[in-house]
Amino acid sequence: MNEKAVDIIRKIEVREGKERQIKSYVLRNNVLDEKEESIIERYFPQYGIKFDLEKKICAKEIYKNDNPFIIEIGFGMGDSLTDMAIFKGENNYLGLEVYLKGFVKTLQRIGEKEISNLRIMRFNAIDVLENMVLDSSVDGFHLFFPDPWPKKKHHKRRIVNEEFLSLITKKLKSGGYFYMVTDWEEYAEEVLNLQKKINGLTNPFYGFAPPVSWRPTTKFEKKGIDKEYIINELWFVKE
Repeated sequence: MNEKAVDIIRKIEVREGKERQIKSYVLRNNVLDEKEESIIERYFPQYGIKFDLEKKICAKEIYKNDNPFIIEIGFGMGDSLTDMAIFKGENNYLGLEVYLKGFVKTLQRIGEKEISNLRIMRFNAIDVLENMVLDSSVDGFHLFFPDPWPKKKHHKRRIVNEEFLSLITKKLKSGGYFYMVTDWEEYAEEVLNLQKKINGLTNPFYGFAPPVSWRPTTKFEKKGIDKEYIINELWFVKE
């Protein structure tokens, strides 16, 4: 691995701004082959953003326009995120993901297709929101099929809790939205109840939301549909 690639990879290492005892993810394979290293070296400088405690994310400076700014948390392999950025070119997107292989694959697709309205970061989403995202600066948050941590003893690992909803509410503009999709109904019901505890965050549907036409169906979602899982959609709005 050359020195430039090493430096870039260090910039996208998953670290945390403060020590957290409970995480919503588990890191696995962090080893890159030469092809993946070259992808990072080629495309990260243009389409990647590194975590920096001294900097704030200013969408207007990054995307050179005033279009709506949407953050997707946990984009996985990135297929739906990149498709959505292409289809909804009137929006600016920032994707956050800790899974290295998915990050690299997504970075490659962004670079090859020159998706100018999309940037990605490999870092813990909570730290990014707390330290780099300005209050009242985000038009929408997307969270599609987060790990449900189905065992009761692991429920504390779920990313959506009261603290998380309070944080994204703080970062949303007035009229901004939080859009979550899950095929785990018990998790969805839990989030519906959590929303009621958050000041300034409303549910215009008073329950689950109808599906939207512009969200691409992921491979993961298709597998769930084949197994006859129910897809639950939630849409909350900041007052």
